[in-house]
Order: sequence, then structure tokens, then C-alpha cells
Amino acid sequence: MLSCIIKSINQQGCEILKNIVIIATGGTIAGSGEAGRTTEYRAGTVAVADILKSVPQLGKLANIEMISLMSVDSNEMDEQKWLQLREVINEQAARDDVDGIVVTHGTDTIEETAYFLNLTVNTAKPVVLTGAMRPATATSADGPFNIYQAVALAADDQTYDCGVVCLFSSTIYSARDIAKINNYKIDAFSSLNDHAALGYMRDAEVFITSRPVSKHTIHSKFSQVEYSALPKVGVAVYYAGAPAEVLERLGQDCDGLVVIGTGSGNYSQAWRQKLDALAEQGVVVVRSSRVSNSIVFDEPIFDPHDHFIGVNTLTSYKARILLMLCLTQTNDIAAIRQTFFKY
Repeated sequence: MLSCIIKSINQQGCEILKNIVIIATGGTIAGSGEAGRTTEYRAGTVAVADILKSVPQLGKLANIEMISLMSVDSNEMDEQKWLQLREVINEQAARDDVDGIVVTHGTDTIEETAYFLNLTVNTAKPVVLTGAMRPATATSADGPFNIYQAVALAADDQTYDCGVVCLFSSTIYSARDIAKINNYKIDAFSSLNDHAALGYMRDAEVFITSRPVSKHTIHSKFSQVEYSALPKVGVAVYYAGAPAEVLERLGQDCDGLVVIGTGSGNYSQAWRQKLDALAEQGVVVVRSSRVSNSIVFDEPIFDPHDHFIGVNTLTSYKARILLMLCLTQTNDIAAIRQTFFKY
């Protein structure tokens, strides 16, 4: 196992620091409230530049450039903000004098933003997302240390071509597999479906123990395409007694639909009949499960007409993102199904 903080030495024997761009989008990491408290705060109200001042050690890790792109609660993130963030990342990554990028982001939807970027940014340079569970004004705020480690991770050569990654509480996660599993602890994230984290950190030391095998960034067919908008994909949650009429309303307004079923992606006969009808009308239907650790395959018993696509190991909300991107290129069920097993 290799542990290192990557440093270059010029011909005069002086250390050459990497150049890292930090792109701020808001979130709890930039939140403020009553001094010392971890609750009842407003997200995205503190300039990340001010947070960086509390981490003077950053200057020993890298040369930092700051971009304040937006300052929002992560529940305000949407497809247009994703496209805006993606454009800025691609612009910065294309610069010869930029070695890596850190994005600060709210934790509630960070896994969705990270996966969208993982599929669409066109660079193999490190792109690291991080955030915080405690606002900047809280006692023992976790944001400064997460930023410190995120910068170290973005400046480390081991992170090159790992796809977009997330850094929380000294753990390195793949954007594809990270999920928020806790809403009150600072160690709030995990990898679902028994996927191992990509590695971990000890202060500024990086330990990469595995690398992603799913398509990402420069290896993704979605990374070299320009987008002005994305197709509309809805999400329908099945529960005992759920009326099928909700599917009709969603189907009228959406190009695709992700169904969050029970168990292995199951639902009632009424739902199955309605989904069959929507598929016949051209709505692309993806089956997922409300079980946090689950795999949903294509199974004839649930889909005798071969209308639907199983999410494999993706979460429902990441499946929505992948389906939106697929629908920019095709509505062929077989082609989309293959993409779901590669991405």
C-alpha cells in the first residue's frame, strides 16, 4: 500500500506546490447560526474564503485559487446548476496551470451532483467534492478539516483518473457509490451495496486502496457532449396501497420514469399494468428499490414484455440522472439497459 503527499522539486531544489481551484457552491459548510450550535442555521451564508483563513496549513499543501460560483442550500441544486458547475469545472480543468479541483457543496444532494459530474466532466484531473455536517459557526465545525483533506487529495497524483470523488471524515468515496446514511453525525456517508470506499486519509496522507471500474469522466460517452437542458425524468415511490393514478400524471409530463419499488423493485399488479401502458406510449421506465442496499435486475417475472430497465446497483436518484443523460442520446431500451450495467 502506497502512502504519499505528492511534491515536485525544481532544479534549484525548491518544492513546487500543485495548483488547486476551489469552487464554492454553498451548503452547510458555508452555513451560519448561533455561535456554537449545530442546528437552526442558514446554509450558504459564509464566504468559503473566510473558512480557508481558518486553515492556514493549506498554503503548505497547494497554491489555492478560489471561485465563488454560487451560495445555495444543496436542496436548491437543479439540472441547470449542475450544467453551470460542469462548465466551470471543464474550463478550469482545461487550464495547463491547474492540477486539481475541489468543490464545496451541501451534503443533502452532494451524491447526486457528484454522480452527474462523474458522468459528464471531461477531465482525468482530480475533482473532489466535500462539505460539512456542522455549520461554520458551530463548535468543532467539520468543514475546515474536510477542506484541508480535500485539497490534499486533489493535489495527490494517486487521485488522477479516479473519476469524481467525495471526501468526508478521512474517507474517499466514489461518486457512483456514495450515499448519505445519517443526518446528524459528521461521519454521515457510506458506500452502498457492500462497495468498498476508494481509500482513506491520515491527515494529508492519501491511501488509495481501490479504483472505480464503472465508466466515468473521460471514459464516459456523456463527457464530450454539450447540454443546454436535460430530458425530464420523474420519480414515483411505491408503498402499500399506492394509487396507480400518480403514474398517469407523471407519464404525461416526463420522458422517463424511475419507479422506487419494494424488495427487488416490486409493486402491485395495478402499477405493473399502468407502467406497461406508459412504456407502450414511449415513456422509458426504470425499476429500483426502496431498500438501501439492493440490486435490481431485469427479471421476466416482473417484466414479461421486456419494457423496463433494472438499476443494477445504482440508487434511485442516481438512476434518474443516468436515465436523463441516456435520453439525450437514445430511447432504445436495449441500449439504455447496457449503459446501466456499464455506468
